[in-house]
Amino acid sequence: MFYRRKSYHVHKDFVQIFNEHFNERLLPTQLKYGAKLVGRWMTKETNGVVEIFAIWQYDSYGDYIEIEGKVRSDQAHVERVKNWYQKHGGRDFVLKHCILEARNEEIFSTVKDGNY
Repeated sequence: MFYRRKSYHVHKDFVQIFNEHFNERLLPTQLKYGAKLVGRWMTKETNGVVEIFAIWQYDSYGDYIEIEGKVRSDQAHVERVKNWYQKHGGRDFVLKHCILEARNEEIFSTVKDGNY
């Protein structure tokens, strides 16, 4: 299995907008191509910032690469995301003032196989 953690630091005033974007645009396309969402959470606001993160599961790293390629090649999805950015001031504005940090990283289990 391959697991990844996708995390964002989001300005507190943008949290609801960003969560709606995830649920209405990002999640359906990921699921359409075979990504498996383990869960998505957020922390309490600290100094005006909320961390939002998701754990995703794939059968292998190769499956992850294949699914991401399909998502990025889905022109209807790309257009929906582009329109969402434009609606909120443009990609540069959103990434500078609303989504303050984004990380995508492989994560590893600390539990021995078969012990959970």
